[in-house]
Amino acid sequence: MSGMNGEEGGRIFFSNVRRSLEEEDEIRLVSVGVDIGSSTSHLVFSRIVLERLDNRYIVSEREVLHESEVLLTPYLDDQSIDAAALGAFIERQYQLAQVDPQGIDTGALILTGVAVRRSNARAIADLFAAQAGKFVSVSAGDALETTLAAFGSGAAARSIREAARVMNIDIGGGTSKIAICEGGELAGMTAVDVGARIVSFDADGRVRRIEEAGRRFAGEVGLRLEVGVRPDPALLERMVARMADRLFEILSSSELSEDAASLLRIDPLGPGRTPDVVTFSGGVSEYIYGLQEQVYGDLGPQLARAILQRVKAWGPRIDKPEQGIRATVVGASQYTIQVSGATIYVEPHQVLPLKNAQVIVPALALAGDILDSGAIAAAVRAALRRSDLQHSEGERAVALCYRWQESATFARMDAFCRGVMEGMSALLARGLPLVLVGEGDIGGLIGIHCKEELGLRNPIVSIDGITLKEFDFVDIGALLDTSGAVPVVIKSLVFPASAALGRPVQQAMEPVAA
Repeated sequence: MSGMNGEEGGRIFFSNVRRSLEEEDEIRLVSVGVDIGSSTSHLVFSRIVLERLDNRYIVSEREVLHESEVLLTPYLDDQSIDAAALGAFIERQYQLAQVDPQGIDTGALILTGVAVRRSNARAIADLFAAQAGKFVSVSAGDALETTLAAFGSGAAARSIREAARVMNIDIGGGTSKIAICEGGELAGMTAVDVGARIVSFDADGRVRRIEEAGRRFAGEVGLRLEVGVRPDPALLERMVARMADRLFEILSSSELSEDAASLLRIDPLGPGRTPDVVTFSGGVSEYIYGLQEQVYGDLGPQLARAILQRVKAWGPRIDKPEQGIRATVVGASQYTIQVSGATIYVEPHQVLPLKNAQVIVPALALAGDILDSGAIAAAVRAALRRSDLQHSEGERAVALCYRWQESATFARMDAFCRGVMEGMSALLARGLPLVLVGEGDIGGLIGIHCKEELGLRNPIVSIDGITLKEFDFVDIGALLDTSGAVPVVIKSLVFPASAALGRPVQQAMEPVAA
């Protein structure tokens, strides 16, 4: 494929002279997005066109090749995911899409809920082993999944278009994710143990599976739940009403009861004005908007009616999202290759290459004569929390992107480096490298300062001349003998409607793979 370099994809740029090694300004890719969760699994195949904008390629066109059916995630008797059944479903989707797995250029594999468990994740990874070099794989914790739903549903884009405070409520099988968007950014988020499949039923209405949250809600209303037994319909309705009450309390009140607070999976929303617009995404949204009538052996229809009734009485306008059930399928990755500036620091050289380092972009105050290292550390920790990386036990490096401002005096660099090292201390304590990516030409000085002045013993990769966004993933290659720079493969999660920020709805570009 024109513009591709083996499995790495993309094009090579030298940032210091803005010189492309190819004449074409366009890359065409076939992408696949895969979302495997506790309740459902689905795929979207797309053909995307990327056009060059300075040193970065942006998505300019997208054509959906195939949207898969939504599969109820299959389980074995031991409650682990049935990888064989899942693999058969995925293979059939490739056939229906008329896409050869070897013809996939890029993609994203999103694992949520029980799919993240070690044995399940390993089995799922085996299904995509042949394409491992092409995929960005994300185990989405509550904060990241909430963020993906906010962007994927179009709530963030809507908050710009309508200059509105937009709340997106993503109701899935095991949890509900609530996000507040203002000006295209997340102003608040939380996640709650309320979902449609905390109790599931067989075709005869007998209980098939009970999650811990299901037992809790049943106990609150005096409902006896037992596998193989039909529950009392009136008490089951009371249980769903209790679930809706708790969810509504969490999304509408700044002061939560003890019972409601105990359902939170991350921090509460906190005080704030009532949203102007509410949208719903996730599987239960299909019932809220009347897009689905079939019942899948869970509480979806009842929960949809109950929560919709409460939100209608609340007052905000209820609108349809740009993506509903597929909001968290982030879809295809956008590959580019850039080459760093020559003012970089890599020690030891053997730390490279690095694969799939997740990018964070903390909100750093880097203007003024004096920098606050404590504030920098706090901003770094906040960025790690947004991506569920603050307590991550994985061995994958995290790349911190910063935009240096003003002069590079010793005092300013010292405060910056100390703040970054403190904010990243949990990762550095595990021996992971410190990976810093700047947009200016200060990478070498920053790396040397961390090593020589502050005595950091971890490997250091400090590069510059690269533009990154939060939710990017990067591969950083070995040093180039000819220039002393490094090639950087940027794999950007392309959020649905991300290119539509600030545009009228009818001009909004569709997601790369919703």
